Amino acid sequence: MERKTVLITGASRGIGKEIALEFARKGYNIVVNYVGEVPDLEETKKELEINGIETLFIQGDVTNFDSWKEIAEEVINKFGSIDVLVNNAGITKDGLLLRMTEEDFDKVINVNLKGTFNVTKNIIPYMSKQRSGRIVSLASVVGVTGNAGQANYAASKAGIIGFTKTCAKEFASRNILVNAIAPGFVDTMMTGVLSDNIKEEILNQIPLKRMATPQEIAKLVYFLGSEENTYITGQVVNIDGGMVM
Repeated sequence: MERKTVLITGASRGIGKEIALEFARKGYNIVVNYVGEVPDLEETKKELEINGIETLFIQGDVTNFDSWKEIAEEVINKFGSIDVLVNNAGITKDGLLLRMTEEDFDKVINVNLKGTFNVTKNIIPYMSKQRSGRIVSLASVVGVTGNAGQANYAASKAGIIGFTKTCAKEFASRNILVNAIAPGFVDTMMTGVLSDNIKEEILNQIPLKRMATPQEIAKLVYFLGSEENTYITGQVVNIDGGMVM
């Protein structure tokens, strides 16, 4: 069988890397998008290719619309198709609204929301032509509930939810399933630096009394992005240990 190809933005580390590893273990060729210098890319390449798949590492900023036309063409030239897109790239610049600068608001919107548009807009024509595809975008529970100190981040993730539902309606006739996941707190380097008091406050909000692991996020993304998902589209799946019900 011809291998399918998944493109993951922001996949050189953290949750994005774990998503790449999950798809690699399932036999997908992997396109790893990253921005900036990443010192251990060769190690990541080895970790992925040990599964007998091919990889393509592409440096590119999701905020640069024009570059994604070229990136999409490069992937098609190498693998022949883009079967799954995972919009994972994202940033935070937290602060209460009264102290939040216009620059911090714009940057988070440009990366998280506009970046999702830029990448999807340039890749979905290929999926449409092949009349099949899966798109999974990472939203957040704060895009559903809001969160003090994250007006920019919450707005960007709420935007991804609306964007996801619209794309699902527009491309269902082409057999392109479009979904989002909304993680709660995830045990990553970012949450690892929090104080014990803050961690305790967080866990008190979660009925399961623990954070998600990156592997748990990756497994959900894989299911929604794989051919195992045949009838779920336009949905936002919370993965938060019961924090938002």
